[in-house]
Amino acid sequence: MRFWRTVGRGLRLRCPQCGEGRLFEGFFKMAPYCATCGLDLRREHGYYVGAMYLNYGVTAAVELAVGIPLADRVPMSTLSWPLGIFALLFPLWFFRYSRSLWLGLDLYFTSLAPK
Repeated sequence: MRFWRTVGRGLRLRCPQCGEGRLFEGFFKMAPYCATCGLDLRREHGYYVGAMYLNYGVTAAVELAVGIPLADRVPMSTLSWPLGIFALLFPLWFFRYSRSLWLGLDLYFTSLAPK
């Protein structure tokens, strides 16, 4: 399993194992297993907490990458509204991608681990 192939499958919301099956049945509802290869997507409680960290990290990185360069040029009262709305809406949109990437990265690194 190659790293960039795993990331690409995660960004397309596809099964990290076969690359064919869809991971989500709705916007927030994850499928219980891959319809193509049968990979069980139901993990133990707390498994997807790492996806929350990934979601938070990407949101914070984008906020900082945009906010810091604009802090000198735009008044804070003007800058805080768009950044605040982004901080509320982006994590909702990125939710599926963070779960998909988390699952793919976990399978990638555990497949490299010695048995």
